[in-house]
Amino acid sequence: METDLVARVERRIEEEKLADAGDVIVVAVSGGPDSVALLHVLFRLAATHQWTIVVAHVNHQFRGSESDAEAGFVKELATGLALPCEIGVIDVPAYIEESSLNGQAAAREKRYEFLHRVANQYGAHRIALAHHADDQAETMLMRILRGTGPSGLVGMPERRREKKVELIRPFLRIYKSDIVNYCAQHEITYCKDSSNELRKYFRNRIRLDLMPMLKQYNEQLPESLNRLTDVMQAENDYLDGETDKIFRRIVTFQSNICRLNRSEFAELHVALQRRLIKLILNCLCLERERLVYTRIERVRELMLKDQMSNQVLQVDEQIYIVREYGSIQFQTFAPDPKPYAYEIRLTSNELELPDMNAKLIYAWMPLSSYKQAATSPDHNSDVFLDADHVELPLCLRSRRSGDRLEPLGLNGSKKVKDMFIDAKMPKARREAIPLLVDASGRILWIAGFRRSKHALVGPDTERVLHMKLVLQEHT
Repeated sequence: METDLVARVERRIEEEKLADAGDVIVVAVSGGPDSVALLHVLFRLAATHQWTIVVAHVNHQFRGSESDAEAGFVKELATGLALPCEIGVIDVPAYIEESSLNGQAAAREKRYEFLHRVANQYGAHRIALAHHADDQAETMLMRILRGTGPSGLVGMPERRREKKVELIRPFLRIYKSDIVNYCAQHEITYCKDSSNELRKYFRNRIRLDLMPMLKQYNEQLPESLNRLTDVMQAENDYLDGETDKIFRRIVTFQSNICRLNRSEFAELHVALQRRLIKLILNCLCLERERLVYTRIERVRELMLKDQMSNQVLQVDEQIYIVREYGSIQFQTFAPDPKPYAYEIRLTSNELELPDMNAKLIYAWMPLSSYKQAATSPDHNSDVFLDADHVELPLCLRSRRSGDRLEPLGLNGSKKVKDMFIDAKMPKARREAIPLLVDASGRILWIAGFRRSKHALVGPDTERVLHMKLVLQEHT
């Protein structure tokens, strides 16, 4: 049996080119059965393939004396095989407080950081990890429960390049039972990690509770999940290749800008639309690994929406999408706002404001109707004006240099710019917020912000002009 397992691993390494002859391989050894068996198997194959094996172990200091004992065990194991061994002692509990990461994420980050450091020290080409087929099945189930798309169903890769070193998982097609049997038949000793029984960790609950329960419905559940992984890996590779071709064909890419034609994007199948958006966002923000479905859909709908007006969508603090008629532009900087001005035609009762994705609704009313309307609790987006004390035509426009307002309740005037700064209003909003100006140039209202002392409704008012700014819903 043990010879069969060694042969299976060797065949997989050769078929998938997980390692080349003469490689220096850092083997991550925790001291548990999986990593100890992996070290044993690679050590047996090392002479045939001229590999240099380096043992690396991380003491996370989670379990006190138990963690220290594991480090000592791995050190003795490496000495017995005459292999170099590097022990990393990391205060993960302290790093958790510093980084605000959860325990497992913090441990993983520090563990990989150490493994890369050892690889660099020894000039290693590969870092071997002991994840096995049951780990893969658990990963798949965890992702399904949390909600994932096709790319999440590919599971852990057998090989992945990271920081000029390849992470390899030679046991990814080997099940836990075969590994434990191999250790028993070879009389290989190993450590038992007590934290593997703690149900506070999500993966442990999957392994200890959910997987056994689901096996009542399908005894071959791990194998079924791993077959799904195989299928999705192939299909994901194909779709990634197709997306790359489309990207090269229809996207113009510069250092911080990706531009494409809306009509060409609209012709793509929805699956390719989503993948193209993810690829563009990854190109602009290389560290962006996870993009939630709702965000992708929000971007896709904006790109497909049948409208003639320009629009800007801020995806997050890093990415802006500028839509200008038939062109879509992704960029990593805020677009410069364009000045605008719209005359308010009183023959109508509505004015579209495409520059800020809003509209102005207005209506005439007698003083009696005003008294009822003014009892509404929220008037931030409303203004009531004495219609006989404004000089027509009225205009709604963006802010200009030197604009001043005579605020209601204050003496004199104040620069609109200074009022925005005092209110700590974001710069992008300052340039977009509309000002209501009459024919004499007086600013009557900063929409949704402040009104002036002019054209106030009073007891002698006969006609009231009611205006309301309505923000459209962003897609």
